[in-house]
Amino acid sequence: MKHVKFVLACLLALCVVLPGIATADETLDEIQNRGTLRVGMEPGYMPFEMTNQKGEIVGFDVDMAKRIAKAMGVKLELVSTAWDGIIPGLITKKYDMIMSGMTLTQERNMKVSFATPYIVVGQSILLKKEYAADVKSYKDLNNKKYKIASKLGTTGEQAVKRMIPNASYISFETEQEGVMDLINGKIDAFVYDLPFMAIANAQKNNGSLVFLDEPFTYEPLSWAIRQGNHDLLNWLNNFMNQVKSDGTYDKIYAKWFLSDEWLKQVQN
Repeated sequence: MKHVKFVLACLLALCVVLPGIATADETLDEIQNRGTLRVGMEPGYMPFEMTNQKGEIVGFDVDMAKRIAKAMGVKLELVSTAWDGIIPGLITKKYDMIMSGMTLTQERNMKVSFATPYIVVGQSILLKKEYAADVKSYKDLNNKKYKIASKLGTTGEQAVKRMIPNASYISFETEQEGVMDLINGKIDAFVYDLPFMAIANAQKNNGSLVFLDEPFTYEPLSWAIRQGNHDLLNWLNNFMNQVKSDGTYDKIYAKWFLSDEWLKQVQN
């Protein structure tokens, strides 16, 4: 009899606990009930997300977000946020997901869950032309005489500290600041994700820089959601499979990575 009572007590406790567990997986229902998908991003990473001349946020991630919202049957709300607070903002429910050119790392994965990566990039280098003869790869920059920079809190910064530890390192709040200081001769090299660097080289290189465009890291970019949101994670992964199969992904990719027509939207 005592054994039966113990089992019944355990089942009762499980019934009490399960509703609490379920609340962690309600984001997809919340989006549907609200009628709006809230996406957090920092609009400063070309061509993933940036602000055009009209003050609108545009880019590869934005077009993908629009497709996601349409598939969900809801409106899209873009929430602009600073990079250093983008994960805390997700955790505190300021938005439902992050779509901001974020690299999937084990450290970040301890705090948030990631959908299937949608593109793979790596770190590349913009270098002062005067060092072109001596510097052929990141390994040649591993000397204290070189002043190297990247963006604060990014995998570019992590890559420099991990793989080029002997160089003098400084960080910038934005990618644009780092590139401009390189052009102005205040630093010797700038390290950052290949897509942005290719565009920055095409836009800003006045002949004083050399672009080392062979990535020296492997970095999958992915969308982040709060941990425990299994239904939303499943939905996003199925969405990615669908758009990569029906040509939607290729169409958006071609618009932002195989063409430079969009540059007219963001250049003054």
